[in-house]
Amino acid sequence: MIKSTSSAPTIRVLSVEDHYIFSEGLRTIIDAEEDMELIGHASTAAEALEAYRKFRPDVTLMDLRLRESSGIDALLQILDIDAKARVVMLTTSDLDGDIQRALRAGACAYVLKSTPKAEFLNVIRSVRAGKRHIPAEVASRLAEHFGEEPLTDRELEVLCQIRDGYKNKQIAVNLGIAETTVNFHIKNIVDKLQASDRTHAVAIAIRRGLCG
Repeated sequence: MIKSTSSAPTIRVLSVEDHYIFSEGLRTIIDAEEDMELIGHASTAAEALEAYRKFRPDVTLMDLRLRESSGIDALLQILDIDAKARVVMLTTSDLDGDIQRALRAGACAYVLKSTPKAEFLNVIRSVRAGKRHIPAEVASRLAEHFGEEPLTDRELEVLCQIRDGYKNKQIAVNLGIAETTVNFHIKNIVDKLQASDRTHAVAIAIRRGLCG
């Protein structure tokens, strides 16, 4: 498609997506817009970094789950290259744990792959304009736990150790902390997740995607 020379500057988009059919769909959607162009595609975190250095896109669309690493890892590496990078997480996951991790890592938007085309394109334009964008469907997931005290990084480490089947004494050894400290963290985890015990807390965490 020939882009109009009288329109606003073209938004240069990089896609990081390891599903070929979906990536081709993105190309069709984006290149059909007069003010957008898909300038590059990557399917792994390593390719994403190389492509970002080469193209310096205005907006990067990042799949949350890539073959060799997570999209969040790739996002963090891109931000190390360019602190002003505008990255949109594009995924099928609506787990609030995934949403929170992506936004804390520096994503400008978190968009589900089921998002209608017009809204998706609006997100790209909004992010290019320097805004952060959380679609209503994603915001509603976050709102379910609004006001709840989040788990600390250490509490998440303890929780994931419990998920992996370790007892308190072994968790203490693995994390290099006292067993009494592990017990303290578990009490906080159970309280914050409103769980009945550590097993219930793990079930809640898995359902919410808190243990990535």
